[in-house]
Amino acid sequence: VFVCKTALHQLYYDPNIENKNLAQKWLMQAQVSPQAWQFCWALLSPDKVPEIQYFGASALHTKISRYWSDIPTDQYESLKSQLFSQIACFSSGSKMVLTRLCVALASLALNTMPEAWPGAVAEMVRVFQEEGGGVDGRARCLALLELLTVLPEEFQTSRLPQYRKGQVRGALGREWGSVCPLLQQLLRRTDSPGAVKARVLRCLSSWVLLDVPLSESEGLVHDCFSALPDPELFDTAVEAIVNAISQPDSQRYVNTLLKLVPQVLALQEQLREAVQNGDMETCHGICRIAVTLGENHSRTLLEQVDHWQSFLALVNMIMFCTGIPGHYPVNETTSSLTLTFWYTLQDEIMSFESDKQAVYLQVYRPVYFQLVDVLLHKAQFPSDQEYASWSSDEKEQFRIYRVDISDTLMYVYEMLGAELLSNLYDKLGRLLTNAEQPTSWQHTEALLYGFQSIAETIDVNYSDVIPGLIGLIPRININNVQLADTVMFTIGALAEWLADHPVMLSSVLPLVLQALGNPDLSVSSVSTLKKICRECKYDLPPYATNIVAVSQEVLIKQIHKTSQCMWLMQALGFLLSALPVEDILRNLHSLITPYIQQLEKLADETPNPSNKLAIIHILGLLSNLFTTLDISKQDDESADSSAPPVKTAPPPPGPNPVVVVLQQVFALIQTVLSKWLNDSQVVEAVCAIFEKSVKTLLHDFAPMVSQLSEMLGQMYGTIPQASALDLTRQMVHIFASETDHFPPIKALFELVTSVTLSIFQQGPRDHPDIVDSFMQLQAQALKRKPDLFLSESLDVKAVFHCGVLSLKFPEAPTVKSTCLFFTELLPHCSDVPPLARVVQEDGKLLVQAVLEGIGGGASRSLMDQFAEVLFCLNKHCFSLLTVWLKEALQPPGFPSSRVTAEQKDNFSQQILRERVNKRRVKDIVKEFTLLCRGLHGTEYAAEY
Repeated sequence: VFVCKTALHQLYYDPNIENKNLAQKWLMQAQVSPQAWQFCWALLSPDKVPEIQYFGASALHTKISRYWSDIPTDQYESLKSQLFSQIACFSSGSKMVLTRLCVALASLALNTMPEAWPGAVAEMVRVFQEEGGGVDGRARCLALLELLTVLPEEFQTSRLPQYRKGQVRGALGREWGSVCPLLQQLLRRTDSPGAVKARVLRCLSSWVLLDVPLSESEGLVHDCFSALPDPELFDTAVEAIVNAISQPDSQRYVNTLLKLVPQVLALQEQLREAVQNGDMETCHGICRIAVTLGENHSRTLLEQVDHWQSFLALVNMIMFCTGIPGHYPVNETTSSLTLTFWYTLQDEIMSFESDKQAVYLQVYRPVYFQLVDVLLHKAQFPSDQEYASWSSDEKEQFRIYRVDISDTLMYVYEMLGAELLSNLYDKLGRLLTNAEQPTSWQHTEALLYGFQSIAETIDVNYSDVIPGLIGLIPRININNVQLADTVMFTIGALAEWLADHPVMLSSVLPLVLQALGNPDLSVSSVSTLKKICRECKYDLPPYATNIVAVSQEVLIKQIHKTSQCMWLMQALGFLLSALPVEDILRNLHSLITPYIQQLEKLADETPNPSNKLAIIHILGLLSNLFTTLDISKQDDESADSSAPPVKTAPPPPGPNPVVVVLQQVFALIQTVLSKWLNDSQVVEAVCAIFEKSVKTLLHDFAPMVSQLSEMLGQMYGTIPQASALDLTRQMVHIFASETDHFPPIKALFELVTSVTLSIFQQGPRDHPDIVDSFMQLQAQALKRKPDLFLSESLDVKAVFHCGVLSLKFPEAPTVKSTCLFFTELLPHCSDVPPLARVVQEDGKLLVQAVLEGIGGGASRSLMDQFAEVLFCLNKHCFSLLTVWLKEALQPPGFPSSRVTAEQKDNFSQQILRERVNKRRVKDIVKEFTLLCRGLHGTEYAAEY
């Protein structure tokens, strides 16, 4: 006891964190030790401080809940009576200790009911209702309510086996008959103190989570509604009502639900008063009740056609909550609760068969049109002055709220269709053409936001109002950043429509180019230009000169942040792709020359952090430009989306413009590299230029293969970096199968393999990224050109051993890539002799490494990958695997001391049986890894 007190004092009061940690570790071990039974009662004595008493109560709970099997059956009764008397003692003592003791008794009850302690709850009620013990009635009553509250809560978190859970749930359900009358009596007595009533409501909340039939708790739920006017009881009453009516089982009790609707509707007066008084908590609570009833039971209530008016009234009450006055999240936080209700109601209406659906749509289409008006009103920005006073957190919450509204509008469109767009267009038209009535920018912005929400994800090409909308946009008096942003995003959302109606480009393009010069509109203007250049590139040549000139100007003035500069370069790549080659080269020259000159200057300077950032920025601009500059015309409307793009016209003769530029700057890039070879970020940026170009140009990149292979080899040979391996992998992917390019690719592949093998000899643990990329490269080579492994210059055996070593890395991505390497390698045992030899000689090492991972050496998230390696071994090396498994699993304690020889043998047989069903092999491996880790049959296994 003394040591416990000392450790607890250290935990709570010692400023030294190491002492605290040691104390905590010791106390946790003490809680589960056999001595805990003795000291925990001593720690509960009245002369101890609450922290010590609390630890004693917690230790009791730990022993009862986790080590129940240690308690002899003949001690159940004495343990129960000791707990009862301790709870009685603490009923007027420390609240936190009382709660822990109640939880301990609850755990005992769950372990003994229904057999060893039948009628447990009835006995609890009886014991606490008896006078005596010098404890006043109110304290006894509160202690009983605490006990009854924690009992279902302890059940929800208990570690009872599944079959026991079912038994105990049933027993608790039968005990509701003892709890319900007590709660009703306490709630209805006028002299019950507020604290007692609040505890009753908490207790009800706890019990309804056990799926107590709604018909049996109906009276109590009615009493909860009566408690709502009391401010002290409001929150707990709301919680109890919400829990009761959101239980999955409650929809069976149609009559009870029908009785609840008028009770919810009767709260409208209290709701309106709360709105007038700015009482956000009350608004929130009443809204939660209405939404819970509507959301959980809309189908049941819709089907009660005789009561359609009362359900419509509930829908209108929720509409009032959606449109609650004030700006979210500053003046109200209620409206956001209602949005999912509108999804649910729409889903239910649309799921009825067509005749029934038509009847419901007649009633609810007007409601949804009203909802659109309400949502767009709620999406409006506040006045500039008010918005300026909001914190950045409030602004961010409002932005997310608008996104939620946008998603809701998009969903509602499915019900309202084209009429919704016409409706929005008419409103916008009236707003912009009414000269007498001045309009606020907020109103215009919200309507455009509605258009943008729908056009962003829904094909509006058929809509007859879009030409009118495009015609209205230039009439908007854009005098505000938020409005300008929405105008930009709306134009961006209509980019596909503009591709089909290019004549309208002249109306909107000037607005976008003008906005490019405004740093406040950076994201919206650049992303919109990028969308237009991507979708409408074949219609943009007449505007190309202007677009390039404006883009160059804003790039030189450095108006935009790095990421927007990169997007702008991508936009220009799309734009230039559609021009004749000579125009592309001319524009590229004027666009890139300033950067090349800057790069030449930077290449001469001594490396330092600021010129490093400038170099990476310039290389990034080139990468992004080459990502989208693709002069091969592709048919985007290819009928089969899974088929490769169809080239509609042969590429123009002569070298690709990107290749021309790359060849011109190649020497400069080599100069930059020579200075910055030690810096992985610069090397990555250089590799990115070529990687993006290769991906876009594919075989058009051919003229560069030889010199790039040479440069990559020199780079990697001097200072190995993962990005160089990733670029090599791209080159292997595209060019290894081409006779002309095989020699340089082969030379590069052999060189980087040789360099990486020497890294493995020196110790690869510091380079998991290089190992990861190396394994991906080897897998790609096996997939595209297994002939690479026929070379005498390639040490296949060493590569195989590196793979075995890499399987033991702690980094999951590296292990995944290594498993991929082996699943690509094993099928080639039949057609690549060097691979067949190494697998035959050293395959057992691979099997051992895989088993070690499964046995607990690797993360459980990797088991599917290990299973795939075993599956491949079984498919391609069956007779060898039979021997290897037997030999590898022979030593006792391998791959885990937790599995028996019989379990290992069973695993081995199961694996060898499955040569077709990969899914089954994955299940077998998962099962075995749980056995190896001692997790089989635990709650962790259930999550796995």
